[in-house]
Amino acid sequence: MIVTSAVRHAAAGSAALLFVLPVPAAVASPAPTVSAVSPASAVGEPTPPVRRHVDPARLDRRGVQVQPLAGAPRLPPASALSWVVADVSTGEVLAARDAHRKLPPASTLKTLFALTALPHHDPSEQHTVADSELTGIGAGSSLVGIKEGYTYKVSDLWNGVFLSSGNDAVHVLAAMNGGWDAMAGKMQEKARSLGADDTHVVSPDGYDAPGQVSSAYDLAVFGRAGLQDPAFTRYCSTRYADFPAGSWSYGIANTNRLLTGANGVDRYPGLIGIKNGYTSNAGNTLVSAAKRGDRTLVVSVMNPQEGGGYAVYEEARSLLDWGFDAADRVRPVGSLLPERAKP
Repeated sequence: MIVTSAVRHAAAGSAALLFVLPVPAAVASPAPTVSAVSPASAVGEPTPPVRRHVDPARLDRRGVQVQPLAGAPRLPPASALSWVVADVSTGEVLAARDAHRKLPPASTLKTLFALTALPHHDPSEQHTVADSELTGIGAGSSLVGIKEGYTYKVSDLWNGVFLSSGNDAVHVLAAMNGGWDAMAGKMQEKARSLGADDTHVVSPDGYDAPGQVSSAYDLAVFGRAGLQDPAFTRYCSTRYADFPAGSWSYGIANTNRLLTGANGVDRYPGLIGIKNGYTSNAGNTLVSAAKRGDRTLVVSVMNPQEGGGYAVYEEARSLLDWGFDAADRVRPVGSLLPERAKP
């Protein structure tokens, strides 16, 4: 059976395409198990940052930035225009390429949307969708299938945002939080409060808009901040869920292939999740976090130039592997902490 949950995905540099996700038949039968990493086991309370001096100017430099110590592994090749590897607990950036390069973020901007809007509505709250809340959705948008006049729980809407990357869910939640333009302004304020100064928000769902940019640095900041919120962590780590459609429901799957193992992309061991994105303008973008032992890393990857549409997952995988292997054998090249909190 084909459901209405859709996701944009194509090889880097090709035209934007809209695919619908096949879901096993009998979606009206017992719900598929909602599968997620426990927020407590995934991250837990962050440890106080280790106060090691870092030179913030290093991340302003072009090219790859890394300071290996004796025995450090070599960085893997990565074709992405920009990427960051950072420790979630300390905020230390272990390595980066063009960390502050301003690029279109696609749906990874939904991480900032969630940071801004999640605290304001209880997940059990119910909302009946008005037609006006579904106007202005960009052509070719990924959709979870929200219908005018239907009533949804807030938690359903957030599953639509995180799993299906549904721009329709973002539009409804934005309407519940003051409207589209007001939400963009609130997101901008949230970004600045986190020290994410490269981001300019025009379209809260990440849909391409003139002047809308972010950076691998800012996306890593958003990912790290999200992991401090149990609700954010729960949604971003959920692989499958049921989405209501009146008297029945249908299954939706997370479009983050490192999390689900879909389309031949191997699942990453210990992956918590977070958010992927794609437009023909932005290319493929991804923020990923994973835990190994007592260490949690966040990696952001923007627009790989080689390897096709799934290269973003493989480059994130190799950077996560490197980060776990190298974490104690490199000096940090920067910090994700806001300037006022840095040593």
